[in-house]
Amino acid sequence: MNDTLLQYALIGAVVLPLLGAGAALLPAPPGLRGRDPEQAVLRHGVTVTGAVLALTLLLAAGFDHDDPARMQAVTDADWIPALGVRLHLGVDGISLPLLVMTALLTFLCALYSYFRMPAGPSTAGFVALLLLLEAGTLATFAVLDLVLFFLAFETVLVPMYFLIARWGEKGRERAAWRFVLFTVAGSVVMLLGLLLVGVEAGTFDMVRLAEQHGDGLSRTVQVVAVAAIGIGLAVKAPMWPLHSWLPDAHTAAPTVGSVLLAGVLLKMGTYGLVRIALPIAPDGAHVLAPYLAAFATVGIVYGSLACLALARPGARGDLKRLIAYSSVGHMGFVLLGIATLTPTGVNGALFANIAHGIVTGLLFFLVGAVKGRLGTADLDALAGTTGAALYARAPRLGALLAFAAVASLGLPGLAGFWGEMLALFGAFAPAEGLHRGAYLTFMALAALGTLLTAAYLLTVVRRVCMGDPAERAAEGAAEGRPAGGAGAVHGGGAAVPAGARPAAAATALALPPAGGPAPGTAAGAAVLPDVRGYEFAAWVPLVVLTVLAGLWPAVLLGLTDPAVRTLLGGS
Repeated sequence: MNDTLLQYALIGAVVLPLLGAGAALLPAPPGLRGRDPEQAVLRHGVTVTGAVLALTLLLAAGFDHDDPARMQAVTDADWIPALGVRLHLGVDGISLPLLVMTALLTFLCALYSYFRMPAGPSTAGFVALLLLLEAGTLATFAVLDLVLFFLAFETVLVPMYFLIARWGEKGRERAAWRFVLFTVAGSVVMLLGLLLVGVEAGTFDMVRLAEQHGDGLSRTVQVVAVAAIGIGLAVKAPMWPLHSWLPDAHTAAPTVGSVLLAGVLLKMGTYGLVRIALPIAPDGAHVLAPYLAAFATVGIVYGSLACLALARPGARGDLKRLIAYSSVGHMGFVLLGIATLTPTGVNGALFANIAHGIVTGLLFFLVGAVKGRLGTADLDALAGTTGAALYARAPRLGALLAFAAVASLGLPGLAGFWGEMLALFGAFAPAEGLHRGAYLTFMALAALGTLLTAAYLLTVVRRVCMGDPAERAAEGAAEGRPAGGAGAVHGGGAAVPAGARPAAAATALALPPAGGPAPGTAAGAAVLPDVRGYEFAAWVPLVVLTVLAGLWPAVLLGLTDPAVRTLLGGS
């Protein structure tokens, strides 16, 4: 395919969401307004994100898969000549999968929001922020200049802050402030590292810096630069112990905010480590890699233990919070793979990056659906007399939740398996000069983390999906509570859980009228709607990709491996 066409496709994918964000704030033309202006702006969001997805798919179709290490669809023009800053964009085998995944997840979030808009102050503002978030994320993966990378990296903070603070749930303002304060503090340190590299090397061009592979930068400069850049990226990754903003942000964020935060924003940190730290300052990366591996391993075990604590009976664990802590563990495998400094480990990290985005995005969609139906994400309530019992009451929803859980725990044949396995293989044989004994210890502890992951995810499936809804309804009646428990949804209406905003009632799913249990539902249990058509449309692409990535990993590894070897200096 003509490289000029690919160049325009990449530029369009980055610029179109920006233009769409501005247009979303304008009054809709009379012919497009229809009966409901709010639905018109939501249609606008679906249309723009769909067009961006089409552009990224065009980019993927025209990409030269025989030479994925070469930057393609390149745009390179002066922007600030006095500082040597250029408008430099391009895509290779590392960034292409991230661009497509970002466009896909944003489109699915826009489609989901069209039918289930979160309660908040302004539909137009929500759509504009969603598109601005997409533009900043796509730009982060596409730009090839350190200054532009920093600007794009910071652009996403504003829309995500407002999505949490204005469309979130209980504790949203505190969670939004923690998100901003942590990431801004890390970004200030990262900026110092980026400026140090650019000034010392005489260029901010990421391609030239990668080709120099540390030439012109002293060992001390490289160590300081990697430490500074790594701190900023590790906050976003998130790496233990810089992760503490994440559980609050996920718990308070609306469903689509959690999907994009886990599926896209966390990837910006690990992508920056691979794109910037490893090739530009290899000596500094080599010095600090064991520390990164140690923190990553602690994060794997810590995240799994935190999830186990939340999953146990009586802990009052929130299901969204549990999935957030699981991200700390899963992203720990990504960081461990990067810290091996080997093609095997880094390829595993990039594969795990994509797998986590797909699977955890699906998990947050499903948890949001469970919470929307039952009015709570409290595991004790879902496992108690509220009686989720999804296999009996909403079998398709229960099956999808179980599928996403086993994909997240790394079941062979699904997407979550390959990345974590390759990261462990990389730790078994780290790069030359790294202490193999230490990395074998990291590998053993990370392998323990996989067992703990299986334990808490299977516990969640057992407590949320299994059980007899009739028995739980009877228990609730014996304790003086209505069948289904507090916050459960009954025929013809929805009970809003204590502490919820009044606007939440308007977004609750209506149920079939009462008049006896639905087919296959035990008597005495509240009717629970199964997966809706728009939910199938938003979730099935993620299910398909989870299976395809698990059964055909060579598609993704064939893209990343040549590019990774080039970035690592041809090793």
